[in-house]
This record gives sequence, C-alpha cells and structure tokens, in this order.
Amino acid sequence: MKTLLTVAACTLLLAACNKPAPIESVESLMTNPERLKELRAQCKADHTKVGDAVCNMAAEATRRRFMGGGTPYTPAPPAIPPSAPKE
Repeated sequence: MKTLLTVAACTLLLAACNKPAPIESVESLMTNPERLKELRAQCKADHTKVGDAVCNMAAEATRRRFMGGGTPYTPAPPAIPPSAPKE
C-alpha cells in the first residue's frame, strides 16, 4: 500500500510539472515569414521576456533569408595543383 501511494504521488508530481514551450528551429522560421516577423517584433518589444535563444534563432533565420548560403563576394581560396613545387 505504501509503495502504491509513493508511485501515485510521484506520478502526480511529474504530471504537474510544466513543460517548456517548444523552440522553433531556424529552418521552420525561414519557411514561415509571418511567424518570423512576429518573433522579431516580440524580441524588439521585450527581449528579456522572449528569451535569448528564441531571439537568436529569429536573428539567424533573418540573416539566412537575407544572405542565403553566403555572399558572392567571398572568393574561394586558390587551388594549388598537386604538381606545384613546394617552397
């Protein structure tokens, strides 16, 4: 009987715990511009309430939407042929 009460109490305690709100991924924010715009406005209004993790994801999604995979102005490193003499 005592074990049953202990198990029931533990079950109730675990059920009462609040689960944290799921954090959206950067990719999901990139595909949903309305949600991204909403999050950016919330971060601008009250950054501490929204939290660093969410605001950083919104900023990264905005950067990726704007910049894509990088900039065309970043040159690739020069290719060194295998037969080139070493200095």
